[in-house]
Amino acid sequence: MRAEITHRYGDLLVHDGLRLAIRENEFLCICGPSGCGKTTLLDIFAGIVKPSAGEVLIDGEQADPKRHNISFVFQEASTLPWLDVRANIGTGLRIKKRPKAEIGRKVDDIIGVVGLRGFESYYPHQLSGGMKQRVSIARAFATDADLVLMDEPFVSLDQPTREKMQREVLSIWEHRRRTIVFVTHNLEEAVFLGDRVIMLSTKPARIVADIPVDLPRPRNPVSADFTALRARCANLLQEMHADDASQESASKHEA
Repeated sequence: MRAEITHRYGDLLVHDGLRLAIRENEFLCICGPSGCGKTTLLDIFAGIVKPSAGEVLIDGEQADPKRHNISFVFQEASTLPWLDVRANIGTGLRIKKRPKAEIGRKVDDIIGVVGLRGFESYYPHQLSGGMKQRVSIARAFATDADLVLMDEPFVSLDQPTREKMQREVLSIWEHRRRTIVFVTHNLEEAVFLGDRVIMLSTKPARIVADIPVDLPRPRNPVSADFTALRARCANLLQEMHADDASQESASKHEA
């Protein structure tokens, strides 16, 4: 996948000539300050929002949810309350009008991968937050998506559940290799999950660093190499905040 985009809302420039390439089956994490347009970037990748200038190409074609198999996992679990776990996971397959036997086979398979065996007939109100998010993730992978977009999917979970979900997503990805673009504010999460970490600036967002994560999996968050890489990402964010504060101070002084 390749993207070269500029996007604005009226006079507000959100993305300024962002250019990146994502390898097939890569796990790419995107980090950046709050409000820098990370969610908008995922919407553009999905073909939901058209960029003001430029394009997003998947296999050389304009990204189009009607043509390409794209799945989206949101910050909050997007389960349908009137459907049980099995039916929720099969929603995307039914929309794509897959044969009933295929739906049953794929749903059964992914239920085992995400550890929901025995909960197939449960409804969302009977599940914990982490289990509901597992259902959302299972639905995204069940469709054999070419591109899986994940927008801070663990932000509302407690730390132990978050760490468990990180390990489970990696397990699913290792079982079913897909291209994943994962947005997060959590630098440790980005280094733990990603093959590569893209760091965005404040608006108008630009890529300020493209950092390969050459650490073997499973990764140890307390190892020297891990903490050094996380510190590198944190220093970049601190430098951006310092630059923003300096520019704001200069603007006030000029005024």
